[in-house]
Amino acid sequence: MTTGGGQPGLEHQPASGPTRALAVFCHGGTVASVEPPKERALSLLRMRAIEQFVRASAADRGLGTYLLRYRVAGWNGVAADAHADVRWALGQLRARHGDDVPVVLVGHSMGGRAVLRAGDDPSVSAVCGLAPWTPPGEPVGHLRGQTVALLHGRGDRWVPAALSADFAARAERAGAHIARFTIAGGHSMVRRAPVWHAYVRDVVLAGTGLAPWRADLRAALEHRELAATL
Repeated sequence: MTTGGGQPGLEHQPASGPTRALAVFCHGGTVASVEPPKERALSLLRMRAIEQFVRASAADRGLGTYLLRYRVAGWNGVAADAHADVRWALGQLRARHGDDVPVVLVGHSMGGRAVLRAGDDPSVSAVCGLAPWTPPGEPVGHLRGQTVALLHGRGDRWVPAALSADFAARAERAGAHIARFTIAGGHSMVRRAPVWHAYVRDVVLAGTGLAPWRADLRAALEHRELAATL
């Protein structure tokens, strides 16, 4: 059962010309809250900045983008509200664009947990988790055969990088195609922000088939190097 009333929201920026691929951007949140996310929340502002960068880089290639606005700011235990909202968003995309347009899910922190949970959706061609909140025991079996790219700050004090390292190892054993990189800095993705932005852009473009995989991501996915650095 989800928490709170109403529906989530989607901020849509269309491709320049026909839509060939889609990316959904999901910001962070908190462990427990039934209040709507604040409009000026830093997690939302940072994800909007990443979405704008990716859109500016790829709209002319046929990429449309969506920024998901959650109903409530918290994960809220078994309600897993952010995950429910991602599933809702994927249904909306299918209704608007059909079943054949590939989708890459991008999520930071709580949003990373949400998009990883939704990675088995048939529309999803890849998942990009940024400092994802993946507690011990977070499910991985549904990601078998899925492409998953993770990036985590080595100095992250809010969501320790060890959590995504454990998640990546378990997901790889479950049959997911994993590329995991670490980077200097913490949870906010502010330090070395251009590197975070470029990573997301490159995962989105390659994950949707709009561009080849860049060399380091391809090597990680092929050779399953779970401790690469940027």
